[in-house]
Amino acid sequence: MLNRRHLRVKVLQSLYGYYQSHSGDIKQHEKNLLQSIDKVYEMYICMLSLISEVTAYAEMDAQERANKHLPTAEDLNADVKILSNRFVLSLQKNKEFLAGVKKYKVAWDFEPELTKSLFTILKNSEEYKEYLKKTGDTLHSDKDIIKYIFKKVILKSSLAEQVFEDKFIYWPVDKDVLQALIAKTFKNFAFDSPAQNKLAEVTANWEEDREFITGLFEETIRHNDEYQQLITNKTQNWEPDRIAMIDTLLMKMAIAEFINFASIPVKVTINEYLEISKEFSTPKSNSFINGILDKILFELKEEKKINKIGRGLIEE
Repeated sequence: MLNRRHLRVKVLQSLYGYYQSHSGDIKQHEKNLLQSIDKVYEMYICMLSLISEVTAYAEMDAQERANKHLPTAEDLNADVKILSNRFVLSLQKNKEFLAGVKKYKVAWDFEPELTKSLFTILKNSEEYKEYLKKTGDTLHSDKDIIKYIFKKVILKSSLAEQVFEDKFIYWPVDKDVLQALIAKTFKNFAFDSPAQNKLAEVTANWEEDREFITGLFEETIRHNDEYQQLITNKTQNWEPDRIAMIDTLLMKMAIAEFINFASIPVKVTINEYLEISKEFSTPKSNSFINGILDKILFELKEEKKINKIGRGLIEE
C-alpha cells in the first residue's frame, strides 16, 4: 500500500507539475494529486484482472490445440486445471474487484497478444507443469501458482511492462507499491469463502492520508515565498540555477512539515526527504539538503515557530 513516503512523492510530483505548468490553478493540480492516488488503485485492479485473464486463457489454448489439423492425444485432452484455481475463482466473485473492473472499464481485448504470450510462457514453465501434476490442492497451494504468474511471468514480460508503462505514467515509481498491494492481497485471501476475502487498501487510513497530502500540497504553495526566502538565506554562496528544482521543492515540503504538521517528528521529516532525494535528485543532493535543513530548523526553533505535540517530537 501507499505509505507516507509514497504519499510525499505523490505531493512532490504534483508540486513539480504545478510549478512547471505556470497555470496557478491550485485546485486543478490538487485534483490531479488525488487522481494520481486513484491511478495506483486502478493499476492494482488492472493487474488483478490481467492475472485472471492469463488463467482464463487456458480454455482458449485448449480449444486451439483441439482444433489443430492433426491434434495429438495430449492436444485433445489439454489440462485446464487452472480454471478451477481457488484464488482466481474467489477473485472473480469479489465485489470490490468487480466494482473496480466496472469503474475503470478494465478490458484486455485491446491487447489480444498479451494474454496469449503470457499464458504461453506460463504453459512452457516447469512450475506450471508441476502445478498440473499436483493433487490435493488447497487455497494455499493454488495461490503459489498465481504468485508465480505475477512475479515470474507478468513482471518479467517486456510486453506487459510496455503496456503498463503506456497506461500509467508513474508506472516506474508505482511498481513497488503495486507489488506490495498484490502481496497484501495474497495474504488477505486466506478463506475458502469468497465473501471473507478482501482486497488490499490503497492506504492505511485514506481519510487521514488525504488530509495529509492535500494539506502538505496547499501549505507548500501557500508559503512558497516565505520558504524560498528561508532557503535563499542559507544558500547565499550558491547560484540559484545551480540548485535543482527537486531539491528546492523537497526542502520547502520539509519546512511545511516542520511548521504545520504538529504530530510529525522533525527527525522523521528530515529522514523521509533525505531518502526521497536519493531516488529523485542528484547524488550530492542528500548532503546538501541535510545541511540546509539543519540550519533552517535551528533558526525556526530559535524563533519558536515549531510546535510539536506528543513525546519526543523535537530533537534537541
